[in-house]
Amino acid sequence: MPIAARPPLTTRIALTALGVLASVVVPFFLQQQFNDAALDASRRVTRSLQVESRAQAVIADARNFEAAALGLALGVDTPVARARLADAFENTPIHLNQLQDLAESDAEKLLRVARLRDRVETRLQWAKAAASATDPEQRRQYAVRLAAQSPIRDLAVQIITAEQEHIALRQRSAQKALARAQLVSYAAMALQIAVLLGLLAFWHRENERRLVIERRQRQVAEQATVMLDAMRDPVALLDPQLRVLQANSSFASAYAGDANAPPIAQPLAEVGNGAWKDPVLLQRLGEVVTRGRELWDYEFTRTGAAGQKTYMLVNAIRVADEATGKPQVLLIGTDFTARRISEDQVLQLNRQLEGKVEQVSEVNRELEAFSYSVSHDLRAPLRHIAGFADKLGRHLGDDADAKAQHYLTVISTSAQRMGTLIDDLLVYSRLGRHAMRLQPVDTQSLVQEIRSMLDEARSAEPDAERVQWHIAPLPVVIADGNMLRQVWQNLLGNAVKYSGHRRPPVVSVRHERNAEGDHVFTVEDNGAGFDMAHATKLFGVFQRLHKASEFPGTGVGLASVRRVVSRHGGQVWAEAEPDKGARFHFTLPHTPDAPGRAMPKDSA
Repeated sequence: MPIAARPPLTTRIALTALGVLASVVVPFFLQQQFNDAALDASRRVTRSLQVESRAQAVIADARNFEAAALGLALGVDTPVARARLADAFENTPIHLNQLQDLAESDAEKLLRVARLRDRVETRLQWAKAAASATDPEQRRQYAVRLAAQSPIRDLAVQIITAEQEHIALRQRSAQKALARAQLVSYAAMALQIAVLLGLLAFWHRENERRLVIERRQRQVAEQATVMLDAMRDPVALLDPQLRVLQANSSFASAYAGDANAPPIAQPLAEVGNGAWKDPVLLQRLGEVVTRGRELWDYEFTRTGAAGQKTYMLVNAIRVADEATGKPQVLLIGTDFTARRISEDQVLQLNRQLEGKVEQVSEVNRELEAFSYSVSHDLRAPLRHIAGFADKLGRHLGDDADAKAQHYLTVISTSAQRMGTLIDDLLVYSRLGRHAMRLQPVDTQSLVQEIRSMLDEARSAEPDAERVQWHIAPLPVVIADGNMLRQVWQNLLGNAVKYSGHRRPPVVSVRHERNAEGDHVFTVEDNGAGFDMAHATKLFGVFQRLHKASEFPGTGVGLASVRRVVSRHGGQVWAEAEPDKGARFHFTLPHTPDAPGRAMPKDSA
């Protein structure tokens, strides 16, 4: 199960905190505002009810003192009427003051209350005048004025009606606020449920992620254990005191005797009967723990009880414990005893081989010196033989019979052939002795030059048919020019010689690159060919696969080709079938080169 990418821990905490604020704090403040609005509306309703109550009280007081004043005007002067009138005189100003206090925050209410006060006080004065008059007629007149002038009911009704309208408006506002509060409450509950579900989903996902990570960690730990146990090299994990905390089966098998019982908690110096008790090694491992240095390819040698030596190669790095963060040392040891023994044997064999090579080189130098000396020493007798044979022929003149002339011809031809053979031997000897002078060589021009020489020599032969050449574009290579000329002269000369009896003779030259990038040259003819069973003799000195009477030659040319190609680091080989032509291949190592100048592929 793949683990999806998740935001950082701080981002997740911030998102969770925002969810909590959105679900708890914001609804709380909204509810608080709605509660304050409802409480304010309730206070305003209460004040309006109080205003209405005081207005009703003022109307009742007015009725009381008006009724008492009318009763006095009609002759009803009783203690009860006087008491009602006195209560009205006393309570009316109090109720008016209270009504004014309740309306002090509203200018329109204050204006109505002021007008009501003026009329009530006016009527109150008429009532007092009627109550204090002794003449019945005056009382009647005051009572008539009280009844006819300064009515107060309409003003009181206006105040009460206004307050009732205010009460109805505030009640509607309170209902709306209550509805909004309920809506906010429901929304907060839904949001809290959503946040709770989100937290549950987050916890579930985190728990699944944790389980996946733990499963992966177990798999990685198991794989690491399997990989460590599969290693042939001993591997161990050490604590800061260089005690073994964990080890693979190779370590346990090599130093505890049981692959399933690693030496846990045992000091490294005591493991394997002191197999790791090397002072320098222990010091270096201590530096790995304390200074964080790395130990790479440290070699130390220990001698066993039987005297055998074991060569160890140790690597160590410092790692940290995931749980505690304390430093630990990961140690990997490699027993390279077998390799050391093999290296010692190889060094000994190399020394022996160097001695053999020196001996062979000395023998080759002696052989080359011998070949060179013999070739030079043979020239004088050959010159004498050829010269005296010529003189003997002139001396005999016409007196020599056919047999004598035949003998003289054989002597002269053999001397010339021996001279050619000596020249070829000198060339072969020089090819092995001379230092190479590497330089850019245009093989296209070189082949063209040798081709022209061969065509010119063949044109001098009677009845010789012209060679058909097929030469592909050839590169510029880095080689010894004189030596490479010998190669092309021998290969192209052999191709022309052995295809000379064909009608027409055809010689092809090709070039390509092999997989390593080396140059591969091929010279192919349609001549006599040879049997591949004798191919191993081709490149030996004086080795010939055809009779000298069929094709002239000394048998040194191909040997010279192999020597030159070998000195350049290349190879030479041949393929052929009897009477079906031959193909000679040779390689030159890859060197910086340039493409050669193209020549016609088919020219006469």
